[in-house]
Amino acid sequence: MEFEIVTQSQRLAEICQQASTKPFLMLDTEFVRTRTLYARLGLIQMFDGETLALVDPVEIDDLTPLWDLLKNESVTKVLHACGEDLEVFQHYAGCMPTPMIDTQIMAAFLGYGLSTGFAKLVSDYLGIELDKGEARTDWMARPLSDKQLHYAAADVHYLLPLFEKLQAELSQTQWEDAAYQESALAVKKREKQPDAEKAYLDIKNAWQLNPKQLAILKMAAKWRLEEARKRDLAVNFVVKELSLWKLARFGLRSKDQMLKEEFDPREVQRHGGKLLRFTYLADDLNPNEYPEPVTRLMDYPGYKQIFKLLKDEVKIASDKSGLMPEFLASKKQLNQLLSWKWKKNAAPELKPDVLKGWRGELLEARFMSVIEK
Repeated sequence: MEFEIVTQSQRLAEICQQASTKPFLMLDTEFVRTRTLYARLGLIQMFDGETLALVDPVEIDDLTPLWDLLKNESVTKVLHACGEDLEVFQHYAGCMPTPMIDTQIMAAFLGYGLSTGFAKLVSDYLGIELDKGEARTDWMARPLSDKQLHYAAADVHYLLPLFEKLQAELSQTQWEDAAYQESALAVKKREKQPDAEKAYLDIKNAWQLNPKQLAILKMAAKWRLEEARKRDLAVNFVVKELSLWKLARFGLRSKDQMLKEEFDPREVQRHGGKLLRFTYLADDLNPNEYPEPVTRLMDYPGYKQIFKLLKDEVKIASDKSGLMPEFLASKKQLNQLLSWKWKKNAAPELKPDVLKGWRGELLEARFMSVIEK
């Protein structure tokens, strides 16, 4: 396995120019994320079938040629389990690899579980056992060890023959176009940035709060997310989620009360005043400005029975299609369907993903017969 380490912008530009003439580009990233909100990019691996390059973003200031290649629609980018890689590209490049195909998704259309690992597929399709010993390593350290470099290179070196075998097998099924649809959907989902105004809806047990308490939570959660983005700090390292909920639930009005509620003393010292301000600001709001109560789906009449009926339909579709039930429609996707029906009045323009594309062809008629009874 031959590879080169790229530390100069000029060489990167040459490699990207060559790759731009190829139909497919294997891509992967290595990164570190501990306390930060955004991953710290340590390495980018790319293989066009001719040159396997390990691009060092720590050494190269200008990665524009690579970002341009990501947007080059004549080159299909191939990744495995692309979710976090897409987040990295969105943050650093401000764009996504398009078009893109994910080998984990391809495998799911061939009967594998949705979260099948790269090493498992390489073993099954190529008969090679990969060493995953460097999966948890410091990719920001320099110099990178030979073992790290070979581990990183293997991820794109074997991705090419794996992709070719999956592609050949998929082409003999009805699912080839669906795999590209699903990969494009993964890109679309990762392009969306969380809305700070709605951050409070992700706080556990927000449903237990009344509208005024939700007003406090909404302001505090918005501030926390914006602070996390500004400081590149994971949200729970700004203020713990439970602390925000307690602030709102008990309408805390002093640092002493915070400490009695077992806030981290460092949270109180650093952010106590800012957090308490939201309690007082809520006093000045007109009740019309309070958020709507948060209603859990499970509290709607008949939720359990309808959810079970939907799962039954998924099982039938799974048996007929050969696709795994959790890939066809996850619990989250079924809840999105019910939320669309009950909370959004089944607005056509807000139709959930489970009713669109290849899933819609398999499931829409089945699901609508359940939720429209």
